[in-house]
Amino acid sequence: MSFVPADPTVLHPMPGQSRVVLLKPLVTSPLIEVGEFSYYDDPDDPTAFETRNVLYHYGPEKLVIGRFCALGEGVRFIMNGANHRMDGPSTFPFPIMGGSWADHFDLVSGLPGRGDTVVGNDVWFGYRTTVMPGVRIGHGAVIASGSVVVDDVPDYGIVGGNPAKLIRRRYSDADVDRLLALAWWDWPAEHLTEHIRTVMSGSVDALEAAAPKPR
Repeated sequence: MSFVPADPTVLHPMPGQSRVVLLKPLVTSPLIEVGEFSYYDDPDDPTAFETRNVLYHYGPEKLVIGRFCALGEGVRFIMNGANHRMDGPSTFPFPIMGGSWADHFDLVSGLPGRGDTVVGNDVWFGYRTTVMPGVRIGHGAVIASGSVVVDDVPDYGIVGGNPAKLIRRRYSDADVDRLLALAWWDWPAEHLTEHIRTVMSGSVDALEAAAPKPR
């Protein structure tokens, strides 16, 4: 029996559903990296993801999203360019207004940042979640709808709220270690295709049994 993987290069993977786009074939910015099959769902214009959903992205920090991530409508990534000075009497960015004020551009260009925003593999973002600059979100995490993520999220953690707090982890520490070692998102496409049901609904034991055998 042959197993045919889905095509990671198509823009709209669901026939008749233009609201769903795969991000890897969509993004053009060198500051955004997205793994295969990660998608964004938006009934308005999902193809505007780079400008409507990744905000204040002036660089050099990157947004890195792993494979097989699901991004619900209105997910926003706030990047380091949104920062304002807070060490003086005013937070207003006078130099960007022009005129002689622009002579003081160093006051806004040298702000410290939190580094790249990094999302692991197999992360599910609920409706209208917001991710703040420099956050790192672990593999297999779930971000509840409306959450504002200001701190790092552990592997297989479920977080929610504003600011988002850890609600629980999806698996025990021991099983999280096993899942990370299995890294099913890196399996060869044909092998993954053969074991989709196990990946979606099986136990950790079953996933271990289905893993590719070392050669």
